[in-house]
Amino acid sequence: MLKQRIYTALALVVPFVGILFLGSWQHFAWLAGLVLILSAWEWAGLSGLKGNISRALFTLFIAATGLLLAWFFQWAEQYQDLRTLFIAATIWWAIALLWVQGYPSSAIIWGSTPVRLLMGCFVLVPAWLALMFLRAEPAGAWLVLMVVFTVAAADIGAYFTGRAFGSRKLAKEVSPGKTWEGVVGGMLFALAIGALVNVFFIHGSWLSLVVVILPTAFVSVLGDLVESMVKRHQGVKDSGKLLPGHGGFMDRVDGLVAAAPIFALAVMSTQWSVRVVG
Repeated sequence: MLKQRIYTALALVVPFVGILFLGSWQHFAWLAGLVLILSAWEWAGLSGLKGNISRALFTLFIAATGLLLAWFFQWAEQYQDLRTLFIAATIWWAIALLWVQGYPSSAIIWGSTPVRLLMGCFVLVPAWLALMFLRAEPAGAWLVLMVVFTVAAADIGAYFTGRAFGSRKLAKEVSPGKTWEGVVGGMLFALAIGALVNVFFIHGSWLSLVVVILPTAFVSVLGDLVESMVKRHQGVKDSGKLLPGHGGFMDRVDGLVAAAPIFALAVMSTQWSVRVVG
């Protein structure tokens, strides 16, 4: 099982990094779009859709919505409107935090298939647009890599800090192992990793780094919790079986889809610019 997980991880990481740094913005858009489509297919199943046709229709709707919004915003030309979308995504994740902490009672609000499908729109579409915005920025590949590192570091830091010091449960009915102490540890570890990247690879404002990294790390943990909550409600362990040893795509990107819009909004708000050292 471990060998299978390693092979699958390498099969994902190598093309991702290659296209991110060696490919064009358009190449990255296609790669991220593919992940969006596969994640939408899985989310349709988590929402209770059984038939392939209904799941395909939802997947097409998500893809079409993302493309239409991308055409409308055109990144720089509609900068303020894009900021509004990311603010809306931030509000959505704040509501999701209340639902996670209120589970299972909160399921009376979001447990129906139509509402879960609507949740999928808020989870997936802003994330894709945020990644496109970040990649289009100067040194955009590094910004995308930074958000990925932040999510991974928050996950690792939260796990080990929670095991060592965790006592106050974050969402006991959703994920008994996650604690507030773990979240704080994850945020601090993500900040430490961000600082190292800032020192050795990029050069950006330290104050902006803190403002960008800390909320991003927190929301990445929330993304994992929201998917866990929906899976628990649906009675499944994984979002899918597309990735041997890892489950589905949503199981791998749940933190990233939550973090990307918040990271992008923070970059916009602080006007954080980075340049590659050397």
